[in-house]
Amino acid sequence: MFSELLNLQREFFLSGKTKSYAFRMKQLTLLCETINRYENEIIEALYQDLGKSSFEAYLTEIGVVKKEIKDIKKYLKRYMKPQRVQHGIALFKAKSMLFQEPYGTVLIIAPWNYPFQLAIAPLIGAIAAGNTAVIKVSEYAMHTEKILVKMIEETFSEEYIKVITGGVNESQELLSEHFDYIFFTGSPAVGKIVMKNASEHLTPVTLELGGKSPAIIEDVKDIALISKRIAYGKFINAGQTCIAPDYIWVKEELKDSLIQGLKEAITLFFGNDPINHEDYPKIINQKHHDRLIHLIEDKKVVFGGNYNEIKISPTICDNVSWDDKMMQEEIFGPILPIMSYKKLDEVIKTLKKKDKPLALYLFTEKKNIKKKIVQELSFGGATINDTLMHFANENLPFGGVGNSGMGAYHGKHSFYTFSHAKGVVDRSTNIDVTLRYMPTSDTNIKIIKKLMK
Repeated sequence: MFSELLNLQREFFLSGKTKSYAFRMKQLTLLCETINRYENEIIEALYQDLGKSSFEAYLTEIGVVKKEIKDIKKYLKRYMKPQRVQHGIALFKAKSMLFQEPYGTVLIIAPWNYPFQLAIAPLIGAIAAGNTAVIKVSEYAMHTEKILVKMIEETFSEEYIKVITGGVNESQELLSEHFDYIFFTGSPAVGKIVMKNASEHLTPVTLELGGKSPAIIEDVKDIALISKRIAYGKFINAGQTCIAPDYIWVKEELKDSLIQGLKEAITLFFGNDPINHEDYPKIINQKHHDRLIHLIEDKKVVFGGNYNEIKISPTICDNVSWDDKMMQEEIFGPILPIMSYKKLDEVIKTLKKKDKPLALYLFTEKKNIKKKIVQELSFGGATINDTLMHFANENLPFGGVGNSGMGAYHGKHSFYTFSHAKGVVDRSTNIDVTLRYMPTSDTNIKIIKKLMK
């Protein structure tokens, strides 16, 4: 079904046009200009799909990718420049170099929760690295899907960049093709399918997945501030964020004051009736809405729990255990379970046995606790005394580990993700060390042992 398109893109890539610095810079500039031109339409589409306010749409989708383009353009020449690397005396006399080359034709599969950002951000890396790209956008975010098709078709030829629409069938057809690289953002369950299909062609992959990302509260200086930061990270996009705090694990004596702080923060953000607040987003579709409602246990709700046909209010649940339905899967919605603990070692011991999360949040002023959590627990990335902020630093790689994904991107990491690092040794012919040749001798062996220490 898509073989013809891939052949077109492969021919275009093999022409060498995508590899020059001037070409890459021009395409990044064109992309940014198109985003600027369509900014209002993107904002409207995100509102129709997810109920995002113009502020949230710009902050979490449009602004993010515009900054990404600006940053990668600033350093692109440096990233593309061959790097000289050191070698041992055994390689005398030679020059060792590292070249970054594009993979070729890449497939980017974007999700529905940040349908603009998570389609365009990987594309920036693919363009910067010199690839051609096919983007499969989510059919769930249908208004954003239409804008992305319009933008890309207006700006680029299909032999260079093409957006594919459709559902599961189209995704399966794409995955059956032989791409040179696949970048997927979505659930671990679908990530396994992507990886299985990629293995048929030995295609390398980046999988940006998710998981149950904990927020651990050991001690607090300002409970109101901590509550605001947790509520912000959890309820932006109505909790439909892969790095949202999935649940809270709070020290027993702090639980009551934290719950009160969260209630006050939610009311500050969305008023007394969040469902009808214009800045509070909706759930993407009926399927996910029903799934989330099914997770809520009324007897455990201490705040919120209300919903209509498209929205679910910010909901806090107390006295939660690992046996509850909401703790059996990634919530990916505006439901915040709270568990308490007496000793931090209990938390660490339990989390070591769980799947590695995409994000971890720790709230403490104690340096030894920060060190202990970072050293003893494995996770994709973390923010201490806040939420989501590690995602905002383009100098940090963003990605998961284990069940939460593999590979990383953002800033220079996007460039290197979509590039193959090619090592080259250039030997001189002006001098030749003969001891490596046959026939060997005891003296030669002794010398080689010393050189290779």
